[in-house]
Amino acid sequence: MGKLAVQKYFSFMMLIITFLMMVFTFVGLFGGEVNPSGNMARALLVFALPLLIAGNAILLLYWLILRRWHWALMPFITLLCCIPYIGTLYKFGGIDEASEKQAGLKIATYNVAGFGREASGFIAQDILAEMKKQKVDILCFQEYSDHSGDKKNSESYKEYFPYMAEGKSDMVIYSRYPIVNSKNIPFEMTNNSAMWAEVKINEQVIRVYNAHLETTGINGTLHRAAKVQDNTGLEVENNHLLRALYGNYAIGMMARAGQANVLAMDMRESEAPIIVCGDFNDVPYSYVYNTMKGDLIDGFKECGSEWMYTFRGGNKKVRIDYIFHDKMFKGLTYYKKDLTYSDHYPVFHKIELNNEN
Repeated sequence: MGKLAVQKYFSFMMLIITFLMMVFTFVGLFGGEVNPSGNMARALLVFALPLLIAGNAILLLYWLILRRWHWALMPFITLLCCIPYIGTLYKFGGIDEASEKQAGLKIATYNVAGFGREASGFIAQDILAEMKKQKVDILCFQEYSDHSGDKKNSESYKEYFPYMAEGKSDMVIYSRYPIVNSKNIPFEMTNNSAMWAEVKINEQVIRVYNAHLETTGINGTLHRAAKVQDNTGLEVENNHLLRALYGNYAIGMMARAGQANVLAMDMRESEAPIIVCGDFNDVPYSYVYNTMKGDLIDGFKECGSEWMYTFRGGNKKVRIDYIFHDKMFKGLTYYKKDLTYSDHYPVFHKIELNNEN
């Protein structure tokens, strides 16, 4: 009788865990619909979605092994509802070579981390060579530096990209097509910013946004905590560190949300069809992702392949760099290249312009 009671108690606890896992997953799936200000817990669950999905998969397997089909329905239904989210991170298949050969506009976005702040200009030139190889037509850089020793990168880039629009400090858009208008969009109390350039392709004008939203601040907090310990020998209490991490991350989330709102308002005023590129410093299904995307199309969901992550710093492999496009265009290919010059990977997206569907 004692053994049976323990089994019943364990099954009951697993059922509670299954129910809570389902609830937290659904809250995470809809957490990106609310502004993080005043809804921080819901917003943070978006970041836990990969772990929650893995937990639901384990629970589904557990209930199937026990042949408790009715309890297996909870994680099964939850996983079915996660398919659209999974589609922002992974898609079966590879690059469609036939689509890559089609005529179209190739856009690239890349946070180059100041070209490693090296003086020879080698990194900038190697990246330019890669852009030529990929036949890029419009290139958006974040954390761009125009100086390589006593030379300017823009001087060497203009042979392939004859048109350029400069944003605030470290933002630039290069183009092989004429830039007829541009605008800087600074953000308050931060070095981050955004910009757009209107590019004329044949007789069509397209507005291309380049955005670099607020960083998380976690790496800076960890660095400062380590520095305190190294310099003083004092142990930073875990709860203090956790509070600092949470505080920095919460502030970053709220700042990004406000910046995304500013850009969304600007996008709504555009009379030209738009393409949105940049380093959003936020994950798919977050408030920032949903706000920046609006009614645009996520290029990866349309024509990407395999696992898409764009940040390669440390052990974090997350998708925070994006290219979205207007519904009047059709995506042909979407991929990243494993360049190691930055803590980000460059993202490439080819679109067919003359699509009226």
